[in-house]
This record gives sequence, structure tokens and C-alpha cells, in this order.
Amino acid sequence: MSASLIFDIVPLGSLVAYSDGQPKPPARFTKKLAAWKSRNGAGRLVRKEPGRERPTYTTTPSFTLHEGDFGEGGIILITVMRSYGIDSDLSFRVIERPKIGQVRVVQDVGENVELLHLAENHEAAELWLARNGYTRARLEEITADEAGAEAVEGRAAA
Repeated sequence: MSASLIFDIVPLGSLVAYSDGQPKPPARFTKKLAAWKSRNGAGRLVRKEPGRERPTYTTTPSFTLHEGDFGEGGIILITVMRSYGIDSDLSFRVIERPKIGQVRVVQDVGENVELLHLAENHEAAELWLARNGYTRARLEEITADEAGAEAVEGRAAA
């Protein structure tokens, strides 16, 4: 699937894998392996940003994948996120879409929406929100209508 299809039809909260199509090099080639890992991986779709035109530059529409958090003792030290423009040469694949009944915790960032957390149910989302203290966040439940529409769009595009 192309990056533009990910931007157009894949909902926030989906788990997306990306690849450049190259085979994984042996572990003994550490530099080649590190380069391969930077172009092959997976993450949760957390943000979609439309393109912008300014007097000095133009950006293409893009999306951001949250690859993981790293830390110790419950304290997050580093959050890894990667952004891709719709003109990316990588190939993408949806591993998992949000399920009916799950709840997105989202926050408006400018004119865009950013996924903060994907909870299993409404109660878990409220608990996460209480623990993390995002004051401008809101909850969006995944409905049967939304899940059904996404499945149809995915089949039509594939």
C-alpha cells in the first residue's frame, strides 16, 4: 500500500508496518543492519497532517507513526516517532485496525488531531486520561459504522 493510501483511508490508531523491500542483512553487519532498521519497522498511526503552502516552502501531506517509548521504572525517557510524506518510496501495510468498542484518546493540535492513547474501552480511556493529565484531550469511541466503512474503503483501494 502506498503512503498516500495510508494518509487517505487508514484511521488513527491503526498499527502500520513499513518496508523498503530489501532483505534483512546478517547481524554481523551492524551498520547495514542499523540502516535497514531505519527503513523497515512498524508503528501506530498517531497523526495526519495536510500539506502546507508558505511563501518560502511547501510541504506534502504527511502522517506520523509512534514506534515506541523507552525508559525505566515507569518513566518514559525517549519517544520514537517517524513522519512520512505521501511521496515516500516505502511500502506500507496495515497490520491491525482499531476494534469496535475501543476508545481513542485524542487531542487537537492546531487544525489536526493527534492520538495520545488507544484504550480497550471507555473506562480504561478515562483512567488513562486521569493518570496522564491531558486537559484538552477528548474521547472518541470506535463504532460499528466506522469500522464497517473502513473495511469497505480498504477493499476498494487494494
